[in-house]
Amino acid sequence: MSTILVVDDKEMMRDSVAGTLRRAGFDVQVADNAQAALEQVRQARPDAVVSDLKMPGMTGIDLLEQIRKIDEDLPVVLMTAFGSIETAVDAMRHGAFDYLTKPFEGDELIITIKRALNHGRIVRENALLKSAATSTSRSGVRTGLGRIIGSSPAMRRVKAQIEAVADSQGTVLITGESGSGKEVVAQAVHDLSSRAGRPFLAVNCAALSESLLESELFGHERGAFTGADRLRKGRFELADGGTLLLDEVSEISPQIQAKLLRVLQERAFERVGSSMTIGVDVRVIATSNRDLPRAAARGDFRQDLFFRLNVLPIHLPPLRDRLEDVPALAEHFIREICTREGINPVELEPEAIKLLTSYQWPGNVRELQNICERAVVLCGVRRSSGAKSKTISRDLIEPWLIPARVLARPAPSASAVEVTSNGAENVSESKLVIGPGRTLADIEREAIVQALQRHNGHRQKTADALGIGVRTLGLKLKKWKEENLVAQSL
Repeated sequence: MSTILVVDDKEMMRDSVAGTLRRAGFDVQVADNAQAALEQVRQARPDAVVSDLKMPGMTGIDLLEQIRKIDEDLPVVLMTAFGSIETAVDAMRHGAFDYLTKPFEGDELIITIKRALNHGRIVRENALLKSAATSTSRSGVRTGLGRIIGSSPAMRRVKAQIEAVADSQGTVLITGESGSGKEVVAQAVHDLSSRAGRPFLAVNCAALSESLLESELFGHERGAFTGADRLRKGRFELADGGTLLLDEVSEISPQIQAKLLRVLQERAFERVGSSMTIGVDVRVIATSNRDLPRAAARGDFRQDLFFRLNVLPIHLPPLRDRLEDVPALAEHFIREICTREGINPVELEPEAIKLLTSYQWPGNVRELQNICERAVVLCGVRRSSGAKSKTISRDLIEPWLIPARVLARPAPSASAVEVTSNGAENVSESKLVIGPGRTLADIEREAIVQALQRHNGHRQKTADALGIGVRTLGLKLKKWKEENLVAQSL
């Protein structure tokens, strides 16, 4: 979950922006002045910042300049009630990602933040790619293929296809079931292409309404529709010289299909509300989990657009057809999760690996990643109870691989798995119940609270027992206190 820092000296505006972002699924931190915001940037490292421009003391521009000294790649969006060309130019000159003119709609805020987060991710990835390029020749190990985990015959074919199409300028169509890793393949194609140093932008076509998607792809002029109070560039314009990923392209409406076909044919488009033609040099990669040839034959998808997209096809097999890749994928995810969460390294026991490789994975790689995250957290729960094991056992995983059977059990005692924690002397036994309806966040929070109670509130001892950093523990507790999810005395 991405963390957004909202900075505004006016409580009503600050709460309104924070509430909109929380409802959209973001983790939100707030600050009522620039100095407090800088401290949070240093300590908590948010993924993006939204700040008011006019604040007493240090202004939004001043804050932006100070943030650049801490993290030059952190995207900052400025809010102002005094929108003008001069304001925009000044904000951009000082390194702002974008600016919003008050009042603005919640959808505009969310779209801007998602763009900012995507931009920040791309900047960091490109920096890593450029760094890697200094130590590897073009004929050597290609960074892009490092994204593709697995050595099964099916994945070797996919890797060969990626290398074959990367340097072409043709459109790529990646097909495969939901959760199979199509976006990762798209990023690998971009990484290995001559456009690797240019933008890689992605649009989830299934997540936006027709009007929002049109504006997101092609941009709009000021006054093009209600709420369009300023010019906005679309993804095609922003991705000029780079790659644009159209995720789940099969879900777009006939009207957008027609406009997309024209861009592919003529490499030109008009913003919504404008008659000025804009030329672009963008390579398009599209993904779909549907049978596009059949959809085109039925008339549900334009045949001419399908042919334009299907120039260089890559099909990604479902995980059940390459089960030999599961151990390597699981180890990759577990290592990544442990690093991210500051947890001591853990390994899969042989019986756990055997179980994972016998499962059919209806949710594909995404389901495996979620299972690994649960297992790492639960393994951490066990270590907090005094167990020395640094392995993930079969019984930590098995309940989550058969959700239909678990959900079908009527009795509460039979529909949950109990992880028992034996505390120190004179501390009564506590049970952490894990079952349907419980989220990973619930499990984590209860485990940490129980560990704190066993260690009489001593944070360092609690962090050591859980296998996480004391700073990580402090940040989690601070967040939960702000949301009134734990006692303020913790």
